[in-house]
Order: sequence, then C-alpha cells, then structure tokens
Amino acid sequence: METLFNEGSNLAGAVDRAFIFIFAISFIFTIGITALMIYILIHFSRKRNKNPQQFSHNTKLEVIWTVVPLIIVLVMFYFGWVGFAPMRQVPKDAMPVTVIGRMWSWDFDYGNGKISKELVVPYNKNVKLNLVSVDVNHSLFIPAFRVKEDVIPGYNNYLWFRPIMKGTFDVYCTEYCGLAHSAMTAKAVVVDSLEFNKWLADLKVTGNLPDHPGLAIIKANACLTCHSMDGSKIIGSSFKGLFGRKTVVVTDAGEKEIEATADYIKKSIIDPNADVVKGFNKGLMQSYKEKISAEDLDKIVDYFKGDNETK
Repeated sequence: METLFNEGSNLAGAVDRAFIFIFAISFIFTIGITALMIYILIHFSRKRNKNPQQFSHNTKLEVIWTVVPLIIVLVMFYFGWVGFAPMRQVPKDAMPVTVIGRMWSWDFDYGNGKISKELVVPYNKNVKLNLVSVDVNHSLFIPAFRVKEDVIPGYNNYLWFRPIMKGTFDVYCTEYCGLAHSAMTAKAVVVDSLEFNKWLADLKVTGNLPDHPGLAIIKANACLTCHSMDGSKIIGSSFKGLFGRKTVVVTDAGEKEIEATADYIKKSIIDPNADVVKGFNKGLMQSYKEKISAEDLDKIVDYFKGDNETK
C-alpha cells in the first residue's frame, strides 16, 4: 500500500502518524482562530456596537477551553509515545554497528577492523547503531528511517531500526558541530542479505591498526579540526599530499611559490603566520613551539613523507 511519505524503516509509520495528527490539529486551530478573530473584528467593530459590554466570566466556555485542549494534548502525547517507545526497545537479534562521529564525517564500524564511510545494512533485518563521538556533540539523523539521536562524547547512546525499503538514503548531522557541519553527510544503503554479506566480506580491514606516531601527534593536538585529510577546504589548507607539494604563500614581503619540504612543515607549526597559504586567513593558528618537541616535529614530517608516498 502506498503511503503519504516514503517509509524507509519499521519505525517511520508511527512517526508519520504523530506528525500528521499534530499538523492537522495545528492547521485546524490556525484556521479556526484566524476566522474567529476576523469575525470578532467585523461583528464587534465600533460602527456596529457603540456601547461596549463587560463580561465577568462564562463557566461553560471556561470548562470547554480547558478540557478540550487537555484532551487534544493527551492524544498528541499518546501518538508520540506510541512512536517513541519502540525506538528504545532494541530486538535481541539486532545487528550491531558502531557509528563514529567526528568533525566532520561519519565512520561505520562493523567490527574486526572493518570500517566504512557508508552505512550498508541488509533489507528487513534489525540493526542497532551504537553512537560514539570522538570530539564534540553531533546528532545522527536518517530522515527516510525517521530516526535521530544525539552523538555525545562520553555518553553511550544508540538507536535501532529495521529497513523496509531498498535503496540509498541520506545521513545527516543535525547538531551544529563547527565550520563544516553542513558537509557532515553520508549515505545509508539498504541491500539484500546476500549482497550485504558479500559486501561485508569484501570490505577491507582498515581499523584497529595503530596510528603512525606523527598522525597520533597531529590528532592529539586537534590539528584535524582545521586541516582536512581528504583535500577539502576548512579553516586551514588540507594535509592531503602535503609533502613536496608546491603552493603559493603570502609573506610580509609578498607572495611566493614554495615547496612543502621538511623545513617548511616545521616552520609552519612553530611560526604559522610567517608563510600563510594563499586563500587562507592569517592569525588563526597559534604557535606550537612550546607544545610540540623537535622530536615530535620529525615524527610529523615522517608521517607526511610516508602519506605522500602512498598516494
């Protein structure tokens, strides 16, 4: 049976019914109150009634406008509760997937080091998403499935659903989490069980491997908050393919082209405003001279060298 909205999960129907009921009540009251106001303005205008009258109270009217809204609100609560309660009752056979939120991307961890940038799930199978944040508050929202939960550092939150529609659906972050919040998107892909099993078997192991010491230092100092690893522009220039890259920088003496050598990388960390990559603002990055040792600088340079070689 076709529905008013695309219901991507088993939870969508109850959410839609609650929405439609509340919207209908709001629409009816908006039209009714507006019509009543227009009627009162016309019927009780100064031209029609020169002598105003005073009313102390009307018991019948007061009972109606107290009881009727109370009943309506209770019915709204009922529809809301019917839709919400099952969302917190996870079936025992639900397949677990850990969702990792970070500025500004989603990772979906299927265990055993298999991590995907897409949420791929089997059709008509219960799925539980364990929500983890490694930096700031995020919120996972899959509109087609009608599920949304906060992803907060240090808080073990979750959501579940059973996809009942095959296809590809959008995944968003709905908690403002910084400059590139609007770009924190992903895809949820629903496929047949056999196709899912093959996809999972072919998924390469990329997780549970120790970071390069240089990358660990970069993460520990929150460098990835301002510098992307995939070439995208954030506050600062991207780290992708950094070592050996030629770029134009702005100095006090004007513009010049430089090559990202070991010395340049170290200088950019110690004195970040000396040579600012063209197109980015000066004065946004502080010096890490007192925070990152010379030994750690060498580790960072070594990471960028190796990262560039694997590209």
